[in-house]
Amino acid sequence: MRMIVPPIVNRREIDRNIVLFFRQHRADAFRRAISDFCRYYNVKRPQIEWYEYLDWGKTAGKTFEDGRIHLVHPENWKRGRIYNKERMWIAMVYHEMGHYLFWTDAERKADAFALRMVRGLRRPERRTRLRMSGRTARRTASTPRRANASPRRRRVRASRRLRRA
Repeated sequence: MRMIVPPIVNRREIDRNIVLFFRQHRADAFRRAISDFCRYYNVKRPQIEWYEYLDWGKTAGKTFEDGRIHLVHPENWKRGRIYNKERMWIAMVYHEMGHYLFWTDAERKADAFALRMVRGLRRPERRTRLRMSGRTARRTASTPRRANASPRRRRVRASRRLRRA
């Protein structure tokens, strides 16, 4: 299944606004992040309601079929939880937005969507440095990659086979 996520520039902006909301509780930053998200997917903004806790503290977010989303506010997320980290709250927001977008097979798709939203957000300079130095490995569909063999090892083995023949 192919899943379309916003370009990395848009995802970084969305993530930056959500982090700003988590740290400073600025509602305009969260609204901007959700608006950017909905604008990209061309869907209407969900109605988000904030709570101290949901389901006796067991869940952090809940998405309903009519487009409402109930979330635990970051102030309450930080208090009284074992897993009260910022990235976990942000991943929960992405998870619920994944539910908002995908209704069939919702749990698996929401988890996959949350993972793909954060892919590439950290360490952008490393990827750029590798690309510029020309060290990125390119693989064609005709050359399957084995788990334990590097591309150089394959070339050596192929040249040995040619010498033997």
